[in-house]
Amino acid sequence: MNDRGLLISYVKANWPYYLLAVTLIIASNVDQAALPRVLGQFTDALKDGTADRSSIVKYSLLLLAIGVSYGVLFGLGQYTVMRLGRKFEFQTRQKLFRKFTDLSEHYFSKQGTGKLLSYVMNDVTSVRESISNGVNQMTNALFLLLSCIVMMALSSIPGSLIAISICPLLVIPFLVVYFGPQIRRRSMNVQEALATMTESAEEQLGGIRVTKTFAAEEIAKRRFAGPVDGVRDAQLRLVRLSSVFQAMLPFLGALSLIASLLVGGYMTIQHTITLGNFVALTLYLRIIMGPLQQIGNVINMMQRSRASLERVNRLLSEVPDVRESEMATPLEKVGEIRFRSMSFAYPNANGPSLRDIDLAIRPGRTLGIVGKTGSGKTTLVKLLLRIYEPPRNTIRIDGQDIRDITLESLRSKLAYVPQDGFLFSTSIRDNIAFSDRDAPLSEIEKGAKQAMIYDNVIQFPEGFDTKLGERGVTLSGGQRQRTSLARGLMKKAPVLILDDSMSAVDAVTESNIIANLKKERKNKTTIIISHRISAVKHADEIIVLDEGRIVQRGTHEQLIMETGGIYASLHRIQEEGLQHAES
Repeated sequence: MNDRGLLISYVKANWPYYLLAVTLIIASNVDQAALPRVLGQFTDALKDGTADRSSIVKYSLLLLAIGVSYGVLFGLGQYTVMRLGRKFEFQTRQKLFRKFTDLSEHYFSKQGTGKLLSYVMNDVTSVRESISNGVNQMTNALFLLLSCIVMMALSSIPGSLIAISICPLLVIPFLVVYFGPQIRRRSMNVQEALATMTESAEEQLGGIRVTKTFAAEEIAKRRFAGPVDGVRDAQLRLVRLSSVFQAMLPFLGALSLIASLLVGGYMTIQHTITLGNFVALTLYLRIIMGPLQQIGNVINMMQRSRASLERVNRLLSEVPDVRESEMATPLEKVGEIRFRSMSFAYPNANGPSLRDIDLAIRPGRTLGIVGKTGSGKTTLVKLLLRIYEPPRNTIRIDGQDIRDITLESLRSKLAYVPQDGFLFSTSIRDNIAFSDRDAPLSEIEKGAKQAMIYDNVIQFPEGFDTKLGERGVTLSGGQRQRTSLARGLMKKAPVLILDDSMSAVDAVTESNIIANLKKERKNKTTIIISHRISAVKHADEIIVLDEGRIVQRGTHEQLIMETGGIYASLHRIQEEGLQHAES
């Protein structure tokens, strides 16, 4: 998509409305441009003594008609353009949000939330202003300028006087060529600085509780002061350049007016032109100064919006790392899940995170995955979810390469519960029923009971309608995990993936949750990742990952018998720790 592709496509789609708006504004400008001519004729009538009471009434009514028609035409044109601008803003924000949902996790790992919000807020608003206020003012300025020049040419004002008067205005195109690119570059710097500041603000506010507990308010203030100073400096550089450019346009208009006063005044004294023509000329030039100032404002606005438009188009042109194949088909059912000789490395990583993974998960079975931090456990299931793109033909479900399965159908059949499950700042009920907003309360309560969060929820004054704070701050860590687990269970997906999602609950609660899972997930595929042996020992098969490789596999009983193995070592350490805690 080129720099202006988004804007051009929008204007093409709405060209009849833009044509109507421009026509109305042009008509209003033609109307307004007739005002000096009528005043000039009235002045000559007064000077010649030919004006009487009826002519005074006639000219007054004519001026009133010009004023009323100008107001109606310009008002309708302005409303149409403003409405189109708001429509563009609405549609573009929707496009950006859809783009966010299409982009891969790798993209978001490189971009802060604040920076992404700046696209939606600052950049879209800047472009909207250019196609509402900008189009309105530019159309008004250009056609009012043109109408005034045409009206002057059609009058009895000598062409030589008109040429002398407008000569200073011919410098304007050169100013636009010189200042335009510089304004755009500085506007781009302002938008980037605003994005950095928004990102910093989002981070500082998100970590405000940590800041307070460490009494580090002054440090936070200094960290935020840097981006704020950057915005100020970038904006001042832009303002200095824009001010010089905008000041020069009315200055050229003033030179034009001075030339008309000097030459036109002399020609009036010499009776080369009439007093009415002189009055009309000065009024025309006075009117022209308004459009000149508008043109300066619009050029500044257009250059700023072009910088924003480039940023928005760049985002919309981002290609997701994970893309759906044109030949992709829906996944009808989940059979055997097979990993075959799969190796995977993250972009720009020094080495692979997974190496030669061979694994088969038969339907209805429970798989346990254990291993040290960084051994590749989460990477394995994220590849199954296609959060990251696995190599072709390395992961198959019921014999079908997952890269040939539609993303929606694949992910709809997998329920993933991460360790730090995100909770929305809505009610507990909405969070648990995230996959089915129409679920009856009885089903929500059932999921909450299975996740062992029900007893906690009913103790809140508002029960399941309790509103959670940002990221579920109302709840403790264990309560957040169990609420997230209840959400995963509510999905009733053929495959449930628990990624260390019981790490913040006590041993008794974990034992009860495991018992509920065994009952609820009977004959359903379940994958449990955990650092705790107690969470996976009931699994039909357990694999142990170390540095991206499967180094052990078997049942709990088989693995604890492997002397010197990682699993047996973890089991012994955790058993000793439990005995020590009990004593």
